[in-house]
Amino acid sequence: MFNIIRRSQIVGLMAMDSSTATRLGGVEEVWVDNQGRVVYFASSAGYTPIEQVSIVGPDAVLTYSGLAMEPQITLRRLHRMAVRTPSISDTLGWVEDFLFDWETGDIAAYILAGDIAAPFGGRAVLFPEDVEVIDAEVVVIKEDAKNRLQSESEGLKGFLSEKSQQVKSLVRQMGDRLKSLVSPQDKPDVVRVKIKEIRDELETSGRHDQNTLQEAAEFLQEKWHDFQQSFNRTGKRMKEAVDSAWRRLTHKS
Repeated sequence: MFNIIRRSQIVGLMAMDSSTATRLGGVEEVWVDNQGRVVYFASSAGYTPIEQVSIVGPDAVLTYSGLAMEPQITLRRLHRMAVRTPSISDTLGWVEDFLFDWETGDIAAYILAGDIAAPFGGRAVLFPEDVEVIDAEVVVIKEDAKNRLQSESEGLKGFLSEKSQQVKSLVRQMGDRLKSLVSPQDKPDVVRVKIKEIRDELETSGRHDQNTLQEAAEFLQEKWHDFQQSFNRTGKRMKEAVDSAWRRLTHKS
């Protein structure tokens, strides 16, 4: 939940090599493989593997290296891809947007438009478990998937990407503070106490809107397990990204 972002939120951001501050150009597209997992983003510098992303901020995408390359696999542009069911060849709509985890590349939700989304005001949320296959030109969904579609406001309410910029900023600030106070072995009650202590400290400073602060604290309380998993992955992911970049640069398998 902490590293999930909409395609529409990352496209247009400036990509930069965090080690050299070299600009790689604006993000132009997000590409998926034949299983529907995000594997690259494209900029004027070329294709950057998703595992090279170190952080996605409000203004820029930072990478572990400036490595850009031509992909060796077939890529698919999920944005605007047609949607249908196995039994009907006619298009029901299309993928207008999608949410994905920029650490793992996993799709978290699809936002559909077209006839299929008409009952929901023109945009409906479909979850990955209702996708049967992503073909070269179409997303095939389960026959009864239409019965489980949700409106944007309902289907995406648990994602940090849908919160205000002020809430997202506070969640990140509180999360950074939390990293120094908790360990992977801490029980849920311990983590929740630490979150409350951080919230109380920030409230005492008087620099934050109380409603925004409360919303950020409640989100952290609810998603603490996701936060802990993401925190535990960070060091391992950084090493893997550096090793991967070195192998590509030296042409080692």
